[in-house]
Amino acid sequence: MIKKIWKKISALKIRTQFALLILCALIAAFAVFEILWTNKFSIFNLLGLGEYYNVYGDNIYLLDTLYEQAPNYELPESEEDEERIQALAPLLDLADKYTSISIYGLEDGYHRTTRMADIFADKNIFFQVFLGIGDQLTAGDFADFRYIPLKFSNGSGSALIMSYKRSVVLYPYTFISLFLSILLFFLIILFFIRRKMKSVLKLKQEILVMSSGDLSHPVPHLGGDEIGILARELDNMRTTLNDNIEKEQESRQANQDLITALSHDLRTPLTILNGYLEVIKLKKNPGHEDEYLDRCLIKTKDIKELTDRMFEYALVSEEQECAEFTWISTDFIRQCLRENADFIRLAGFTPDLHLDESSIVLKSDKTMLKRILDNLFSNIFKYGDKKETVLISFTLQKETFTVTIKNAIKAEHSRKDNNNIGLKSVRKMIRLLNGELSVSQTSGSFTVKLILKTGV
Repeated sequence: MIKKIWKKISALKIRTQFALLILCALIAAFAVFEILWTNKFSIFNLLGLGEYYNVYGDNIYLLDTLYEQAPNYELPESEEDEERIQALAPLLDLADKYTSISIYGLEDGYHRTTRMADIFADKNIFFQVFLGIGDQLTAGDFADFRYIPLKFSNGSGSALIMSYKRSVVLYPYTFISLFLSILLFFLIILFFIRRKMKSVLKLKQEILVMSSGDLSHPVPHLGGDEIGILARELDNMRTTLNDNIEKEQESRQANQDLITALSHDLRTPLTILNGYLEVIKLKKNPGHEDEYLDRCLIKTKDIKELTDRMFEYALVSEEQECAEFTWISTDFIRQCLRENADFIRLAGFTPDLHLDESSIVLKSDKTMLKRILDNLFSNIFKYGDKKETVLISFTLQKETFTVTIKNAIKAEHSRKDNNNIGLKSVRKMIRLLNGELSVSQTSGSFTVKLILKTGV
């Protein structure tokens, strides 16, 4: 349960977490202050300072003494009765330095005189401010008072006895309790800040590790807040970058392997071609020149096929190629299909065309469309079986047009051209045109379906 709650809290935004933490820290600080204040008497006793807080015994002794000594003195008539006030001083001096005594008339209740506790005689402004703040914090609990009647020689009066002895321990205790509560509040806040700074430093360390080239080290989970999200996205970026580098290295190696293989394949027919040409030039075998020339033509055809494969592969590997969209008519597509059908018909194939005669305009790349169709019909020319009919269809729908080409495959070429470079080139170009390419192959036939949108 606690883990679930902590997980939910850690997923909150940092400012929300900080607001909740401040609230919890305030509650904790107030609770500590309340506990210390409520149990102050027990703590004073534990520290051996109970006599300063419990002044009841001292007050009883003073009260008894006042009762006994008051009949020996006269009650001043008013605050201006200086003679009797001065005569009353020995009675008031019975109080210790922590106690104040004020005399009032019992019947009229008017104030006659006051003897302030010695601790209030300090004229230091800081001390007076300290007493004022302490009085507010303790809500007057620092003073213990008694209100008693006294019988003087010339009448009855009353005395208000205020003992401030508690202030000796209560004031410091109050400020210490307040200090501990505030300290706890800031410790909680600093603990939160320290944890977040540790997360930031971890994130900084991971960035330095990545900048050094090490992409194999995963970024640790740092929670669900903004720092955690940043760490998670940094780890995703690290993974993506690492995968891209690995793919780039694999692609570079594949390119190198292909170039090496094709270079080797080119070297063989070139060597043979060079040998036949030397034989013809040196006339080493008169009467067989036509035969050697035919063989040279065959080798040049082989060289052309190899260079075509290298060119097609370069098209597939080109990363900067992009489509240049212009408005064209579907009549252009039908024209390209008819031209290519005538091309394979001259080569001995039998094309069967089913072309939708409707016309619309669309936004596409004319050159790229022509390259796509040339690639597809070139594959038919290379690998198609002339004995079977080549089915060519072109259909228009509301938002798309579809070109379907189906041909039979020569038995000797059914497993040839494993790299499928021509199809890779077509697939890349059709993707740039926001279209789809569907390829299906059985043991004896090959079907290609192009689907392009009319509203690109």
